[in-house]
Amino acid sequence: MTQVKFNSRPFDKTVDGIFDEIINGLPVFFNEGLDKLGTRNFVPVNIQESNDAYRVEIIAPGFEKSDFKVSLEGNLLTITGEKNTANKQENLKTIRKEFSFRNFKRSFTIDEKIEATHIEASYVNGVLVLNLPKKAEVKATSKEIVIN
Repeated sequence: MTQVKFNSRPFDKTVDGIFDEIINGLPVFFNEGLDKLGTRNFVPVNIQESNDAYRVEIIAPGFEKSDFKVSLEGNLLTITGEKNTANKQENLKTIRKEFSFRNFKRSFTIDEKIEATHIEASYVNGVLVLNLPKKAEVKATSKEIVIN
């Protein structure tokens, strides 16, 4: 007896391929329009916790330190990245553009356990790192009470 693989939908891949070609062939402005739905200005972050601090890492390659603004208003920590692309060279014609720098803004509500006056930031190799130290915990003192 011979086993034959039965494919109930033999044209799926063909239709998918045609659809992909149509979508990928659309002008760039259409793709940028899709990005404006919210994913374009979203930068990924990693948040880690140690015994004495939180560490926030934001990936932002191609930026300069001066392109970032980190602010704390109340308990809202806001990180903004704005890349100034106004200094383009006039004598160059773009033949193909596959990437562009994007501005972003991320906000986080921080806990009252954070020592807000000691937050530090550094930018190395395309990663913005914020160190949010925790406040020193007030340890409850134990006292033995003598019963009379």
